[in-house]
Amino acid sequence: MAKSKNNNKVSCISVSSQMIQSISSSSLQSLLLSPKKSSKQTTIFFPNSKNSKYYFLILLFLFSFLGMLKLGFNLDPLIPFSPNPCFITQPLQTQTSISTNSASFLIESETKESSSVLQEEDKEEEEKVDFWKQPDGLGYKPCLDFSKEYRHSSEVIVKDRTKYLMVVVSGGMNQQRNQIVDAVVIARILGAALVVPILQVNVIWSDESEFSDIFDLEHFKKVLANDVRIVSSLPSTHLMSRPVEEKRTPLHASPRWIRERYHKRLHRDGVLLLRGLDSRLSKDLPSDLQKLRCKVAFHALRFAPPILELGNKLAERMRSKGPYIALHLRMEKDVWVRTGCLPGLSHKYDEIISNERKLRPDLLTARSNMTYHERKLAGLCPLNAFEVMRLLKALGAPRNAKIYWAGGMPFGGQEALMPLTREFPHFYNKEDLALPGELESFGNKASIMAALDYVVSEDSDVFMPSHGGNMGHAIQGHRAYAGHKKYITPNKREMLPHFMNSSRSGLEFNRVIRDLHRESLGQPDLRISKIGRDVTKYPIPACMCKSSDTESSSD
Repeated sequence: MAKSKNNNKVSCISVSSQMIQSISSSSLQSLLLSPKKSSKQTTIFFPNSKNSKYYFLILLFLFSFLGMLKLGFNLDPLIPFSPNPCFITQPLQTQTSISTNSASFLIESETKESSSVLQEEDKEEEEKVDFWKQPDGLGYKPCLDFSKEYRHSSEVIVKDRTKYLMVVVSGGMNQQRNQIVDAVVIARILGAALVVPILQVNVIWSDESEFSDIFDLEHFKKVLANDVRIVSSLPSTHLMSRPVEEKRTPLHASPRWIRERYHKRLHRDGVLLLRGLDSRLSKDLPSDLQKLRCKVAFHALRFAPPILELGNKLAERMRSKGPYIALHLRMEKDVWVRTGCLPGLSHKYDEIISNERKLRPDLLTARSNMTYHERKLAGLCPLNAFEVMRLLKALGAPRNAKIYWAGGMPFGGQEALMPLTREFPHFYNKEDLALPGELESFGNKASIMAALDYVVSEDSDVFMPSHGGNMGHAIQGHRAYAGHKKYITPNKREMLPHFMNSSRSGLEFNRVIRDLHRESLGQPDLRISKIGRDVTKYPIPACMCKSSDTESSSD
């Protein structure tokens, strides 16, 4: 090995293994063997100069060779420590090194993936905790501050004894409730006293309940005493009067139209009878009349004491072990027929609904020019139990969550509810919660049963309807007015395509569904952008405001 002019460079000599073996078997053996003793005695200090040089070279070569052998046969321990830049690693050692690096890379990748999965699972757990979190009400509170003009005219209206308005309201309890709100506002527009509304016997549920069976009549009169005079019946001075019956009130009639149409006749005859008030009064009213709608819906229309008492007991039983969800399931047979949708249980059940619709085409209230599949994708169909279950799970509802379900028995009975009951076993309705005999006193009346559902649903921590409808709209407004309690509005049109996509993982599906509903959880929603919508569903800003020193004028 020779040093070059550049001290930083090193020259390397490669020795073949065959040469090493050859040297090992011949020269090395001869060099290591002790020589035979000569007859002439030789001194160890090499007195002869010739011999001295010869033996010195042999010893030098021997020690150099032994050093090379040491380096060649004991390489492994030197690998981690040797700075030798000429060292060539054996192929086996190279393979081992690559394998080690690959294994390290795989372990690192798996660790990252596991970490990512754990983070997603942690996020899922956080979502389950957040599921019970209430939306931010942004400081909005009820504020029914009527104008001076409204309060001044009230003095004249409540003293009038010449004009009376009679109304007959129809439909289910929540539909009747909406019409009662309209009746009070119409009476105020006409300056007439309102005779306690007559509840028409429903042809579907055959419920003969009267106003006082469902609502607290004395409370109703007291709350509205400064707005409209409420009387239980016509006075003797008007008993012989034949009321003028009006059936041709157009949809969404304005206060001006109502005055021009009815005021003269009412002043002349003293009594006006209106039927079919559903959606006859415009939802876009002057500010004072909008506040009156809220006052009737959220303050005056309180349920009768027996209903409130039992409803509160059922709610307390639901709450006894923590928070609970209330679902309004619109899965009855008539709902599937009217919406033009199918329950999706089996071909047998779908065929029953299809045949019923063919026999009674007049029952179809959905768009008749659309197929079932088109209505489904347009979000016009109620969610079935399987879809409700997937939505709740995606939004973080824990498996041990208690669920109260409102509504009539679904078409298909318990079989229709199985996807929900399997995933959420703590599943109850009023019949499950009531003690023996508690429901018997109500005679199984549909309107009173609906009122019980309303009380328990309104008291829930989370409410969600499977479809729109009067009850869902009423509770949406009620929960907003009560401080924006959590209300989930299913985004059916946007989420159903994801329900049909089986390629998504569970975690990805949940993330997409949560993103779709981040702004549909009961947050304050101003009616300003929703012209034509009922103020009792969207009470901001007509009936709620942020001013801390403004209080409701109603108790």
